[in-house]
Amino acid sequence: TGREGTFHTEQMLTYGTRVVAGVTPGKGGMSVHGVPVYDTVREAAEATGANASVVFVPARFTAAGAYEAMAAGIPLIMTIAEHVPVHDMMGVYHTARRLGATVIGPNSFGVISPGRAKAGFMAHAIFSPGPVGILSRSATNCYETVYAMTRSGIGQSTCVGVGGDMIPGSTFVDLLPLLESDPETSAVVLIGEIGGGEEELAARYIVGMTKKVVALIAGKNAPTGRSMGHAGAIVSADGTGSAARKEELLRDAGALIAQSTEDIPGLLRGLGI
Repeated sequence: TGREGTFHTEQMLTYGTRVVAGVTPGKGGMSVHGVPVYDTVREAAEATGANASVVFVPARFTAAGAYEAMAAGIPLIMTIAEHVPVHDMMGVYHTARRLGATVIGPNSFGVISPGRAKAGFMAHAIFSPGPVGILSRSATNCYETVYAMTRSGIGQSTCVGVGGDMIPGSTFVDLLPLLESDPETSAVVLIGEIGGGEEELAARYIVGMTKKVVALIAGKNAPTGRSMGHAGAIVSADGTGSAARKEELLRDAGALIAQSTEDIPGLLRGLGI
C-alpha cells in the first residue's frame, strides 16, 4: 500500500507475475490494483497459497518482514532495502537456513525470468528471453550487461539480484547450482564486485560446472580500506576481497573474465551462445 509497493505491484502485474496478495498491518480488506491486502503474511499465505514474498519496507524493518514471511511458511523471500543492519541480517541468514527458506538480498532488485514473470523492481523492458543465466551483486552493472546482451541478440533465462550488502541471504555459491541444473540455461554470467569472499567461494564451485561462466568484477580502482558504493564493497587492509584476487581465482577455475560490461556479449558469442 506504500508508494514503492503500489507502483511495483502494478509493474509486476503488467509483466505477467501472479501477485496474489499484499500485506500492510491495519489495512486488511483493502485492494490495490485488484490485489487483496491482508493484515499479516500468515493470513495472506493461508488465503492465497502464495509461495514468494517481495519485502518493500525500509532497512530497519526488513528483518521483521523476512521473519514474518518465514514464519508463515513462505519459501522464497526477496528483500529490496539497502544497508540492512548487519546484526539483523545475521539473524535472518541463520533462521532461513534453519527453516529451509531462501532469502534473496538485501539490496536486491529481485528475480526475473524474462517473458514469464518478475518479482522485484528491475527495469524489465531491457530483458529478453534466452539461454544465459545471470547472478549479480550490482543492479547497475547487471542492467548495463543485460542491455548490451539484448542489443546483441543474446537473451536471458533467469536473472537474480544477489544484492550488495555485507551479509546476503543467498550467495553466488548458493545460486550457481540452480543455474547449473537448469535445462534452459546454457551459460552463466556472474557479476561480482570487490569486498567479501563470495566470488572466491564461487570459483571453487565453477571448477566442477558443465556450463561456462563469464565473470565481471567491478571496483578494480577502489582504494584499500574504503567502502565503495555498496555496504559490502570494501577491500580489507590485507588485500582480501580485491578485484585482482577474485579475477585470478575465477580465471584459474575456468571462467572467462570480462573487463567491462561491454565485453560480455562478445565473450558469450565466443562460447557459441
